[in-house]
Amino acid sequence: MLRFALLTLLALAGICRGSNLETVTDDELVKKFHSHNNFIVLFSKPNCGDCDKFEEILVNLKQELEDNLEAHAIKAVSSSMVRLYSPSKEPAVVFFRHGVPLLYDGPVEADALIGKLVQNKDPNVKELSDETFEHLTQASSGATTGDWFLMFYTTKCVDCQRLTAVWEAVAADLKTRMNVARVDKDGKGRETAARFQVKKAPEFIFLRQGKYYRYEITKYDIKSFVTFAQDWYKNAKAERVPVPLSPFDNLVELAVQHLKQLPDHYARLYNDYPYVVYACAAGLLFIVGGFALAIILAIITRCKAASRVKKETIKKAK
Repeated sequence: MLRFALLTLLALAGICRGSNLETVTDDELVKKFHSHNNFIVLFSKPNCGDCDKFEEILVNLKQELEDNLEAHAIKAVSSSMVRLYSPSKEPAVVFFRHGVPLLYDGPVEADALIGKLVQNKDPNVKELSDETFEHLTQASSGATTGDWFLMFYTTKCVDCQRLTAVWEAVAADLKTRMNVARVDKDGKGRETAARFQVKKAPEFIFLRQGKYYRYEITKYDIKSFVTFAQDWYKNAKAERVPVPLSPFDNLVELAVQHLKQLPDHYARLYNDYPYVVYACAAGLLFIVGGFALAIILAIITRCKAASRVKKETIKKAK
């Protein structure tokens, strides 16, 4: 009798374990990222009805996820990493495709979820550089390759990193209507950023039929981005797409950027190596002072010579 009760309890425990997703810590989640496999993370929290619904859906979709996506689902409860992928936090379902995250933004329904994930097995956001930008977008010639929604980012920008999953979701929602891409404004897209006068990151520009529109809305959520690209851009100022910059223009722009950054460089150098700044200042003062002294001596010498010549001329005249 006791043996039968024990077996029953073990069977029930197995059923309970099978009806829940595997829970992982943040450290275990980081290791998952490094594995570069496909997997789905449910960012959950206690006492969350929608979190429980998503978990039940993902458990029921286990076989379909493995067959169609070669992926499995896990759960992270009250994870601090949710901020990196979801502006609204929990619940959040994020599909990692070889390290590239996609934030699910649909309803809490099994068909909608599996449909969205299967349709976006591969990343949708394109990466543009100075070399490929004009060829792929045809921006200055009227964008014959279609409309383009661009995000200018930098590798050091935390907000840009947090928008990776959101931007992939935007690309997924717009994939049948336009292209969505990223440009590294301080890296391989430096000249393109200068061409469109992009000064900060992240910055967003919508290209359509030879004109571009700046996204100046403060909301960085999927719905706002998609709405802007579909219709709201008409309320923004339309600007003509500038022609690609010439090598001389790029050189001038680079010089201007360095001049603007000079005070920051000086402040950083002064904080880290004050004696070097003092030595440079002393050397500069010596050079400037020496140059000024040489000019003064030259002027005095010239004046004396002119005075001597004048006296000799007067003597001869007498």
